[in-house]
Amino acid sequence: MLSIDISDHAAAYQVLLARDARFDGCLFVGVTSTGIYCRPICRVRTPRPENCRFFQTPAQAEAQKFRPCMKCRPEIAPGRGFDAGLAWTTMDASRTLARQAAQALDTALDTQAASGKATRLLEVAAKLGVSDRHLRRIFQAEHGVTPIQYLQTRRLLLAKQLLTDTRLPVTQVASASGYQSLRRFNAAFAENYRMSPSRLRGNAAEEAVSATDSLQIALSYRAPYNVERLMKFIAQRAIPGVESVEGLRIRRTVRANAIGPAALQKAAWIAAEFVPEKARVLLRFSPEWANASAAVTTAARRWLDLDAAPHAVHAVLADLPGDEGLRLPGSLDGFELAVRAVLGQQVTVAGARTLASRFVQRFGVEVLTPWPDINRTFPSPESLAGVPVESIAELGIIRSRAGAILALAKAWPELQPRLASPQTPDALIARLVALPGIGAWTASYIAMRALSWPDIFLPNDVALLKAMKQLFNAANQREADALAQRWQPWRSYAVLHLWNSLEKTN
Repeated sequence: MLSIDISDHAAAYQVLLARDARFDGCLFVGVTSTGIYCRPICRVRTPRPENCRFFQTPAQAEAQKFRPCMKCRPEIAPGRGFDAGLAWTTMDASRTLARQAAQALDTALDTQAASGKATRLLEVAAKLGVSDRHLRRIFQAEHGVTPIQYLQTRRLLLAKQLLTDTRLPVTQVASASGYQSLRRFNAAFAENYRMSPSRLRGNAAEEAVSATDSLQIALSYRAPYNVERLMKFIAQRAIPGVESVEGLRIRRTVRANAIGPAALQKAAWIAAEFVPEKARVLLRFSPEWANASAAVTTAARRWLDLDAAPHAVHAVLADLPGDEGLRLPGSLDGFELAVRAVLGQQVTVAGARTLASRFVQRFGVEVLTPWPDINRTFPSPESLAGVPVESIAELGIIRSRAGAILALAKAWPELQPRLASPQTPDALIARLVALPGIGAWTASYIAMRALSWPDIFLPNDVALLKAMKQLFNAANQREADALAQRWQPWRSYAVLHLWNSLEKTN
């Protein structure tokens, strides 16, 4: 991730003058003459340098009483993404803990609206094994705001996004944003943004959203983004009835509890449409998920890798063939991804898709969507846990792989929490390889895509080793692993580049 020292006012102002999209989401500018803060790509007239105050996060700007810009919309900016330095050192324990606390608060917001239970700072501190006083101290030192200010900003920006992009009533927006009282929501909005929530609606009337409607919100990303390559990757693996790709749009179903037990307790659908000229994705999803909007947005950003910093990745992978902007496809359903990884063992992509299609037709569940060709959800681990191994094997799936699928289903209640908040994948991989029929390649592939972990070099991947031999004359896995060290911390992206390189030679 690119970063800039915000205390270097002259350098930060140059980013603003250039409207440098590389820093979008990790630099914000507050303008003292207007009281508004913007993204560095905002197209309004550039303020005078003496009127600019620079911040690393929206929470820091809002703590200084700046309001978000209505034009560039800080609430849809890409996230800060993967912090390479944080992943590879334990020397600064306080900084690591403060980042983990921010992740925990994000997760709390993602789930509390749907569950109806607010998460207290005491609970977050207890999960991290520290006192709430110590947590507040290190959080302030790392993020420049208190945990309460951080969470308040996330809630208000989510509310602003829902008020701007949807027709949800204000009462439902308040609930979806984690406020358990409409009075408190109105007061917080007025105090921080100096306007009423309904003012963002303009002349649009509020409406109750029916089951035939959908919610649509906008999400930004940092260009360049190789949309064509992502669409091809997903289309080659799309299971009929569950997922489809058409032009710049992906449509799919998501089973109940896939994103999180507290967030989405009903199966429904989601669609993502890319708008490259605006570097945005328009996300549509079922109205039943309105109160889980925060969880859906977070999951979608990981699914489509919208928080990636393509310039930072490309700088490390410059010796690999392929264009800048390649993204790491994630997953909306970790269990689905895990099962499909098992089905893909030692078969072609097309062969794995055929097996997955049979699997869904036998064990999947019908669901209503706006599209007749998207009508089934992937089976849940609960529905598979008691299925005889013969019922899976008779679909043409090798018995050992059928047993591995059942082992995954039975272990999923323990495995799913490991996917809730991205951490180093070692513990997940170790637990997966302990299951029958799950080897190192399968476990690593699951971690790479279900966790969206950016630094995994798949072991014993035949295609990967072939590409490494052709490009770098690597004779075996050991030599390939040694050569791949140069691509840390972006080896997952290197895997995609290497796979793609084979298409030109086949």
